[in-house]
Amino acid sequence: QVKLVDSGGGLMQAGESLRLSCVVSGPTDSNSAMAWFRKRPGLAREFVAAAAWNGRNTHVAESVKGRFTISRDNVKNTFYLQMNRLLPEDTAVYYCAGGAPSIFETDKGQYKYWGPGTVVTVQS
Repeated sequence: QVKLVDSGGGLMQAGESLRLSCVVSGPTDSNSAMAWFRKRPGLAREFVAAAAWNGRNTHVAESVKGRFTISRDNVKNTFYLQMNRLLPEDTAVYYCAGGAPSIFETDKGQYKYWGPGTVVTVQS
């Protein structure tokens, strides 16, 4: 059973940076994509960024391109979402997800595994 544990959320001020972590345990699939989704207040859960298992190929949503990056620490078996220049509209519950067939998969239904979510609040 694959287990994802996401963490790192907090209360931030606009313009600050924050890094979220997703620790992966259990069986792994080198062909599986990992991703971050978020649910902003009043909106549906949306795709943020995805990476191939090896972390070398990534796909970032247009809404956060240039500010957010996804990466992997191979030693720690952990994926990260680095969020720079945070905006109030980045306020959301952020979820780590895995098991999609492609990094270009933005449909949340294509992801098999999910972390519990971590809350990011950005104040202006």
